[in-house]
Amino acid sequence: MGKISPVSAKYIIHAEIDIDGIVDRPDVIGAVFGQTEGLLGSELELRELQRSGRIGRIEVETETKSGKTKGSIVIPSSLDKAETAIVGAALEIIQRIGPCNAKIHVGMIEDVRVSKRRYVIDRAKELLKQLMDNVMPDSQELSDEVAYSVRVMEIKEYGKARLPAGPQVQEADEIIVVEGRADVLNLLKHGIKNAIAIKGTSVPKEIIKLANKKIVTVFVDGDRGGQLIVQELMDITEIDFVCMAPQGKEVEELTKKEIHKALRSKISAEQAKLDLKKSRSRKKKNIHLKKSIARKNRKVKGKNKKKN
Repeated sequence: MGKISPVSAKYIIHAEIDIDGIVDRPDVIGAVFGQTEGLLGSELELRELQRSGRIGRIEVETETKSGKTKGSIVIPSSLDKAETAIVGAALEIIQRIGPCNAKIHVGMIEDVRVSKRRYVIDRAKELLKQLMDNVMPDSQELSDEVAYSVRVMEIKEYGKARLPAGPQVQEADEIIVVEGRADVLNLLKHGIKNAIAIKGTSVPKEIIKLANKKIVTVFVDGDRGGQLIVQELMDITEIDFVCMAPQGKEVEELTKKEIHKALRSKISAEQAKLDLKKSRSRKKKNIHLKKSIARKNRKVKGKNKKKN
């Protein structure tokens, strides 16, 4: 039998077979050739088409169960659409295979070029994604990366405590006091070079000395820890302004827009003291209220026990 290269096949006929009995694969192939012989004319004679390579090897798979045979037929074709459809329809006139009644149903005719096109599109998407992931950065990305690296290199260590600081802390009239090294780096990344970190909860002597000479803005995280640091700084030294990151955020993770918005919203140290007092007062009231409710609940429970 002639063969057709899978590369040159344009269409593939997929058919299902249902046989009332037990037959072998050669019986199915013999029925396909025998019962379609002379049906379609000499130009579409299956044996001649196969010899000339216009249809490929007929693949048959069968499975026998409970005295019946089911399976599939696959025929590759390099004919045009109409001729392939005629060959597919011709399969359905087969009513017997070997000594048994049979029924063949063509489920679909697959356009191999569509399948190949779909594969090409899916593969192209994968390759494009790989290219996008590994592509060289554009000029803006390169300049941003270089600028960031330069700014990170600019970080200094200030005083005996070796506090992380921007390069302009010594010369600037105003400084920004933050909590840690990562905060200084983030501010440097966005062009703010006059920040210095206290590196912990205790206030270093260097910060106290700087506060005596310069205008100090304290920039802390938007959490309880940030409030405690502000309180400690106000108790130990003189600061001028206070600003906090948005609630639940840290200075080290803020964007440039968020940093500038927070700095523009800074409040005076006096206002910050009042706000902290109000906050503590509210918390004390809440604590007293909770204790009062707990006492009343205990009294009610005691009275109920006596009645019982």
